[in-house]
Amino acid sequence: ICILYVFALSKLDLWAVLATADELLKEVKTEVVSKPEQCTQKSKKGDLINAHYDGYLLDGSQFYCSRTDKAGHPQWFVLGVGQVIKGLDIGMMDMCAGEKRKITVPSDLAFGKNGKGPVPPNATVVFEVEVLSVSRGPRSMEAFTLIDLDQDRSLTKAEVKEYLKLEYEKGGKPRDDPFYEKIIADIFRKSDRDRDGLISSKEYNIYEHDEL
Repeated sequence: ICILYVFALSKLDLWAVLATADELLKEVKTEVVSKPEQCTQKSKKGDLINAHYDGYLLDGSQFYCSRTDKAGHPQWFVLGVGQVIKGLDIGMMDMCAGEKRKITVPSDLAFGKNGKGPVPPNATVVFEVEVLSVSRGPRSMEAFTLIDLDQDRSLTKAEVKEYLKLEYEKGGKPRDDPFYEKIIADIFRKSDRDRDGLISSKEYNIYEHDEL
């Protein structure tokens, strides 16, 4: 049985992240399990990722499984901004839709000295990841302009839904309305701070949102 644990990191100073990026990359071990022959877009920081991932301890015991969380829907998150543990933000860079990886993450880039739930302190963890889609992140300012169809500097739920539908259909993975509605509800829950039913350009700032 897989148990849900929400992965979140404290906000990190952007410059510190950039300064240590090369060192952190060396600490995370990635193994490509399978990869499609055609790859039109590789994941990068700020992209919207749709993926399944399972988490294991080094003894093989499983502590997380996305396939039983949220009715088995794959997880969506913006890559590289702290919505998943730092080790996954690093290990999932440059992935293609359809690619599978095994990512080994040291404790400092996972759950640290305190651990979390069934993950003990100072534990190295292993994730088996399958990326289903990669699309331009909904929090990039370039994407904001594309989503804002009426160019009024704010986003409605209808505009966000239209953008998501186009991105998923473009990737050959159309979804039903309940799937989009769930994503939209999460986006507005985190971003619509004044609860006016709109996401302003200021509320849209990606670096002020850390948790999935």
